Amino acid sequence: MKNIQSITSAANPLIRLTHAIVHTQRRAAKEGLFTVEGLRLAEMAAASDWKICHAFVTEQVLGGERGHVLADSLLERDVPVYLVTEKLFSTLSETDSPQGILLVMERKRRVSLDEMHAGAYGDEPPLYIVLDRVQDPGNVGTILRTADAVGATGVILLDGSADIYSGKVIRATMGALFHVPFAVHVPAEELTHFAQEKGMDLLATACDAEAQTHFVVDLQRPAVIVFGNEANGVSEEILRTSEHIYIPMRGHAESLNVSAAATAVMYEALRQRIHA
Repeated sequence: MKNIQSITSAANPLIRLTHAIVHTQRRAAKEGLFTVEGLRLAEMAAASDWKICHAFVTEQVLGGERGHVLADSLLERDVPVYLVTEKLFSTLSETDSPQGILLVMERKRRVSLDEMHAGAYGDEPPLYIVLDRVQDPGNVGTILRTADAVGATGVILLDGSADIYSGKVIRATMGALFHVPFAVHVPAEELTHFAQEKGMDLLATACDAEAQTHFVVDLQRPAVIVFGNEANGVSEEILRTSEHIYIPMRGHAESLNVSAAATAVMYEALRQRIHA
């Protein structure tokens, strides 16, 4: 394929940079870059308006129709595409079964809650999903994917949550990262001020005497819903200023996984809004 250059040396500056980004989060954050791996995710990234710096492909992926079309679309966007060997590609991959396509992308500029709110779209009352120190990458990615599915206005990650640009989070989002507005490294105090200033209900998941089930709470209203850390739940700082909700359970389980809890609440909000 024309315009695709080959890289064979592990000492190549682009290979060394990409290796550092993949394996060192601090370096990735410093460079303002992250990687997307896998054919489906790469296709979704290429279809978005996110900036792609360069791409690595193998002969195997170029030999398939989807890989060939994807490489063409990247070249049409003036994205440099480099052909590497399977062995060299494996040093850049985070997965056990590399698919032979990896994009190096530019992180979005960090936005404030006001900026995210100003860019919100749709006629429905806003619905923000907040992660309070949720640290498991799979949980974070799954919640973003569900937020995309229900049409949430945005996802807010408070200080202490998993890095939204980590490979595990990105893979768990299944491409939702490129569609859902988000804000990261948000202090709890800023969140409570944001909800009050915009006139939105601040709800937090908690099991206490004051909590109501998520079925009876009016989720048609503008809402900011907080889901807490896997081990410790929502912080006391937020619990003091929020309305508490809980998900009723009839079995013997003590609690739900945070991504399962978030799914239950988000779909109840969607149900209420659809049948309003």
